[in-house]
Amino acid sequence: MIRTGDKKEPFEPGLVPAPGALIEWRDSQHFDRWQDRPCVLCDKPTPMRSHAGGPVHKACAENWIAANPVEARLDRFASDTQPKTSQRATHD
Repeated sequence: MIRTGDKKEPFEPGLVPAPGALIEWRDSQHFDRWQDRPCVLCDKPTPMRSHAGGPVHKACAENWIAANPVEARLDRFASDTQPKTSQRATHD
């Protein structure tokens, strides 16, 4: 993780999910363990952060994408570039 002073640098977003789909936020940069800030959409406190570092609840971002499908293509909220999966090895 790259840090400049005390502020995290934004990281590259992945795909914008289809309206009604869930955002895949598994990277730890989406969670600020030190400070809750008002969500940009509902104004209630949240430790969650978008790729650009803005405070937003994951559910608020998903609802916004569903309500604004055309604007959502501008990547305001997106999934991580390569969501981590819990793959278990299969044995024959």
